Amino acid sequence: MKSLTLLIFCCMMAACLSAGIPDSSDTKLVSPAEAPSDDGVFVKRDEASTLVRQKRAGAVTAADLSLTQLESLREVCEANLACEDMMDTSGIIAAYTAYYGPIPF
Repeated sequence: MKSLTLLIFCCMMAACLSAGIPDSSDTKLVSPAEAPSDDGVFVKRDEASTLVRQKRAGAVTAADLSLTQLESLREVCEANLACEDMMDTSGIIAAYTAYYGPIPF
């Protein structure tokens, strides 16, 4: 496994060297004020927040999980009678979170 990793690393290094990427000694550090403006790459913060919605940490709904993931949570919760009772009344997400903590996936 180590030899495969080393081989991949060497191939990537050879590809970078053959592509003509300049050395760090050839590059010049540019301050943000002097950087060329490329409107196609950078987006304002408010536009980015509307385009890319981030999930809240810990806010998992049943719609976010696949049937296989829900079934694995159900199997874990069935081993504990109190968790199983809560699962019947409050739902699998609430029961698993109450007895076992945050959902691992």
